[in-house]
Amino acid sequence: MTGPAAPPVPPEVETLMRRMRLPYLRAAAPGVLATARAQRWDPAEVLRVLLAEEVTGRDAATRRTRRKAAGFPSGKTFATWRPHESSISTATQDALATLEWIGRAENLVVAGPAVIHGLSLVRVEFLQVMSLLQLM
Repeated sequence: MTGPAAPPVPPEVETLMRRMRLPYLRAAAPGVLATARAQRWDPAEVLRVLLAEEVTGRDAATRRTRRKAAGFPSGKTFATWRPHESSISTATQDALATLEWIGRAENLVVAGPAVIHGLSLVRVEFLQVMSLLQLM
């Protein structure tokens, strides 16, 4: 069961958010403002939460855009990798999956077929590395 819907943002504020192109802030504003009102947040806290929502949304959109432009397979992770179908030893796969080799600035060299059963370990590994680097 969900609570009552958050009241809409005043039209003039909605217009300003559209004009400033703040789609993620605009989407989060009704819920955040209702919570802020109910919990008597400091105005600076309200701004911080709304701006953080906008930044998070823009970062996610940027990642999607860059991933799409690069032509990487979207959503590939080690969860979709089938280790039993690979010719790479399980120990090696486990070591690569930890991504510890990145912190040690070691290179990864892969030789052999580019795709094993439609899923490339290199692509999966690269996407994991990209995700890790975005967290740093």
